[in-house]
Amino acid sequence: MTRLLLTNARLITVPAGTDDPGFIDGGWMLVEDGRIAGLGAGEPPSGMTADEVVDVDGSFVAPGFVSSHSHLFTSGLRGLGVTETLYGWCDSMLGMTAGASADDIYWSTLHGALDFLGNGVTTAYNFTDPLQSWERMVEGKRVGDAPLRELEYHTRQADACLDAGIRFVDSIAMDATVGSDDEVHDRFAQSVAHTRSLDPDFALGASIMGQVQWSPREDAAEIEVQAMRRLGVTNQAHFLESPEAVPLQQAKFTMYRDAGALGPDMMFGHFIQTTPEIIEQAAEGGASMSWQPASNGRLASGVALVPEMLERGMKVGMGLDDQACTDVSDPWQNMRMGMTMQRARTKDPLSMMPETVLRLHTLGSAEIMGVDDRVGSLEVGKFADFVVVDPRRPDVGPLWHPVRSYVLSMSLRNLSRVYVGGRLVSEHGLSTNRMSAEATVRVHAQLPQIAAELGHPR
Repeated sequence: MTRLLLTNARLITVPAGTDDPGFIDGGWMLVEDGRIAGLGAGEPPSGMTADEVVDVDGSFVAPGFVSSHSHLFTSGLRGLGVTETLYGWCDSMLGMTAGASADDIYWSTLHGALDFLGNGVTTAYNFTDPLQSWERMVEGKRVGDAPLRELEYHTRQADACLDAGIRFVDSIAMDATVGSDDEVHDRFAQSVAHTRSLDPDFALGASIMGQVQWSPREDAAEIEVQAMRRLGVTNQAHFLESPEAVPLQQAKFTMYRDAGALGPDMMFGHFIQTTPEIIEQAAEGGASMSWQPASNGRLASGVALVPEMLERGMKVGMGLDDQACTDVSDPWQNMRMGMTMQRARTKDPLSMMPETVLRLHTLGSAEIMGVDDRVGSLEVGKFADFVVVDPRRPDVGPLWHPVRSYVLSMSLRNLSRVYVGGRLVSEHGLSTNRMSAEATVRVHAQLPQIAAELGHPR
């Protein structure tokens, strides 16, 4: 049994069952075999021993961030499609991965997962790049005739997350326009089986990448619901995101509703171009949403009505989306952008408070992903996934309200250490993973080569 003891910590625990952020000003936390074994205020109990004692000297110790909507394979595609909204940006960015091999996408995903870890994100809902590559949109639908890549193209993305050491829910597209219904289900089941064969302490579950928004199939929602029931998986759909063809997008909500998808296993990613009726029906059905403010601003998608959704009782998480549309996968930036967007929209500072966005980007995200029994807060029995954040390097001045200062004044500059399961995975932005250097070399070599082969401008 290995034991790690942290002392002199400003603990932010974000406990379940309360809106209190759980702040302890000067406390300790004990980790045993990768899980939190105890925590409290003041000095550790007399006689407590550990293999390693870390005096964090007044730094914040808080839960690792949870991104409830992520595309880790995009880490090497930042800065593309800057003049475009969603679908034009997809053409620019995902048009590149159309030429990627299973090896290319493995290293891109590994690079992205290590980037998340280095920025304090210890768990991610990860949308894998589908077996069917991105296609042009015609009248709000994908054409549906792109060729299908080998199953290894998906499984290597899951392998990369595992090798990086990030905890993840593996989100898999069904690619329902290729093959018979039986073939679609069998192919998806093979991907799910691979994910479930991986270490369950890291591969936290499998999920569907909902594709109704752009699928040419009128029964796409029914196909997804069948897979949800057969395999016991969740579903997160990119939905009501783009500012184009809004009435067409809104009309597709009934597909999920009528297929019986609405429930705790159904998440809507983005969920911006809503109506009061759509919000009400989603909330009453028990569905949740994942909010990506930095991405929504970058792509000019709009501002989701998150306070209204919370008021209706919807569960909400926060995600960093693509590194290619947040550019810097910074959870503090994401929280602040979300908070300021809502305040600017409502003209009410109470509509979104710092404590709220912190909870949404940790325990709230874990809740909608169905993994809050393991991650998202610093509570005894959960995985010891946490960040150490020093408010004096650089110094931000007196901490008049420490939790609010943590959200409003901290940044990646203050992030000194990241731990997953009580193991140091990043220190001052530098990965401890032995594959980190090779991932950098591979991404810098492989992606420009793909671009050259496809004739993409540099």
